[in-house]
Amino acid sequence: MKIIFLLLFLLVIGMGTSFADSVTSEISSEKKFHVVNEQIMIVADVSNSQNIQQPFAYLTQVTNDENIVVSLSWLTGSLSPNQSLSPAQSWMPTKSGLYTIEIFVWESIDNPEALSQSLSMTVNVHEQQS
Repeated sequence: MKIIFLLLFLLVIGMGTSFADSVTSEISSEKKFHVVNEQIMIVADVSNSQNIQQPFAYLTQVTNDENIVVSLSWLTGSLSPNQSLSPAQSWMPTKSGLYTIEIFVWESIDNPEALSQSLSMTVNVHEQQS
């Protein structure tokens, strides 16, 4: 059995929250933008619908418009039966541009067997206006 992603993908900036459409549809970069040097929290709901404990690795990867990885982070844990969790990883863009944020849930870092489909979102980062 696999961990099930709830179809919720949030980006939290500072104290404000912006909700994205369902992760099954990509948001246009013209509709969603962020500012250089402001922290972005990448959050997805993960739940274990099994009747057994499920170890997992939650990875976030950010690539720029040249498909170069600019951020890669992960956390590991274990979900009890029917437990849900909303892990978060932060990323602070240092340059303006178009970025793709991807989330993966694997069995472990050493065993990259996918426990669910990956999630993806494109964001546009701008210089802060004075």
